[in-house]
Amino acid sequence: MYVIVDIETTGGSFKHERITEIAIYSFDGDKITDQFVTLINPEKSIPYFITKLTGISNEMVADAPRFYEVAKQIVEIMRGKIFVAHNATFDYNFIKNEFKALGFDFKLETLCTVKLSRKLFPGYKSYSLGEICKSLNIGVENRHRAAGDALATVKLFNLLLKQNIETGNKIPVKKEKYKIPEGLHPDITIKTIEEIPEAIGVYYLLNDKNETIYIGKSKNLRDRVLTHIRNMSSRKTIEMATNVASIGHEICGNELIALLLESEEIKKHKPLYNRMQRRTGFAWGLFSYEDRGGYIHLAIEKNTTGRTPITTFHTHDEAMEFLELMIEKYNLCQKFCGLYNSTGPCFYCQVGKCNGACTGKELSEKYNSRVNSLLEFCTLGDNSFLVIGEGRSDEEFSVVKVINGAYCGFSYFDNSTQINNVQEISENIPCRMDNRDVRMIIKNYILKNPKIKIVKF
Repeated sequence: MYVIVDIETTGGSFKHERITEIAIYSFDGDKITDQFVTLINPEKSIPYFITKLTGISNEMVADAPRFYEVAKQIVEIMRGKIFVAHNATFDYNFIKNEFKALGFDFKLETLCTVKLSRKLFPGYKSYSLGEICKSLNIGVENRHRAAGDALATVKLFNLLLKQNIETGNKIPVKKEKYKIPEGLHPDITIKTIEEIPEAIGVYYLLNDKNETIYIGKSKNLRDRVLTHIRNMSSRKTIEMATNVASIGHEICGNELIALLLESEEIKKHKPLYNRMQRRTGFAWGLFSYEDRGGYIHLAIEKNTTGRTPITTFHTHDEAMEFLELMIEKYNLCQKFCGLYNSTGPCFYCQVGKCNGACTGKELSEKYNSRVNSLLEFCTLGDNSFLVIGEGRSDEEFSVVKVINGAYCGFSYFDNSTQINNVQEISENIPCRMDNRDVRMIIKNYILKNPKIKIVKF
């Protein structure tokens, strides 16, 4: 017996994100015998771009059960069955992590329909659920919703079982934790991977001449390195994977320091595959200008104009999500933020959430004072402060130092150190290189994590 599973989530990391919807279909190899489908309250906000992709909003899950409230039903329908999903590792890790938080050790044998499709139906351009179903004439309804994708996976798996019987292959059930592809350097073994911690940090891929060929950061170092050495999707990724002879890493304790160290190390070592990747980095920016009436307008634009942005973002969706939050927080006009294009008042003005700047009802001085509060919030300015974060272990904390708006460095301190002793802490942080990139990293991190601890001085 099998359980065909699909989930929707608040993001891609099972360590930090949560499930918003789950669909489970019990399948006996011929027909569906039982099912369980529900939205789940993730107990955290669903990002704008996720809502745009799945259609699942914060309002939809507000009254949905929390995971612990349906955990028993999930265990009962899955007990003793083989876990099947399209990209099974993603779904399995999320569910396993939810149960781990409840103190339950969730374990099932797994099958991945992506891997099975590649084996039993070779030669297709893409094996994403949408594309492989299209190629095999499998209808998919409600794409990017758990029930729709799970039912499509049921149909796909049924075809795979039939193909498996016809070809005489044996469908492999995943039991080995870390599978190493053939053709890698002989020093890259399962033991090499097991020595890499599942922690936030920076990793270094080196060739047999001990040259650093790639540097990256991840919230889970082991998983990210595995992704690299298993990536056979293109000539360049295969070339990089087969050139890796050793792997280094540095645990950072939190994402901010990982981002800062990654940026510094890439500039220092200039690794071959970081250059070849041509990373776009912060491709989008928030810009401002003043109209003839004296009102300050905000706009999301690509960072190709030569102007210095107020703050930057990796993607357009990320930028739009941030701007929408800021409109709510500072009671700004949708029209003056580029989100409403009609000639009349913006929608928020019509429902009483905009004070009427777009109709001239609210004076520019009053409106601009709130915009300027946002602009000040978005910049480091000439402020001096320490950002306090998690350390590499429970016995320490981390500190990032900024003086007069310039990045000065980071360090770690024992928990016995008094945080309010700013001078002592500041004097014991080694100096690191300041540049526009690291200022943007710090600025964006503060914007995205408003609850982080900041000590001003």
